[in-house]
Amino acid sequence: MSIFHSLNNSASALTAGRLRMDVISSNMANIDTTRGKLVNGEWEPYKRKMVVQQQQGGNFSSYLSKAVNSNSVGNGVKVAKIVEDETPFELVYNPDHPDANEDGYVEMPNVDPLKEMVDLMSATRTYEANVTVFNASKGMLMKALEIGK
Repeated sequence: MSIFHSLNNSASALTAGRLRMDVISSNMANIDTTRGKLVNGEWEPYKRKMVVQQQQGGNFSSYLSKAVNSNSVGNGVKVAKIVEDETPFELVYNPDHPDANEDGYVEMPNVDPLKEMVDLMSATRTYEANVTVFNASKGMLMKALEIGK
């Protein structure tokens, strides 16, 4: 296990957390975008995007056997993919809207501002926790260097 292992783990989590906050910001910015993507000649509203994270390296059982046999804990986190939420679009009655159908309804994006704010708070708290871990690890390494003085 490297002396910088804990710093690398926190750094990978910080990078993934930043991307998660960026995706949430994109969702909030497109909350009223009715022309998000052109599909078969028809405009489709913006679809909410979500970040899927996973551990770097092997699966849980491989980490468990490593932890039992040594002091290794893991290799951090990575973003596996960004997926679109398949929740159906909300129909809003607005016959004056340029994207209204024959009945006067407009398909609006499946972005729920409340859900996005909860996700943003969770991502922010996770980011802050990883900054704290990073700073604590850095402080311990600095103290270890001072021992030799």
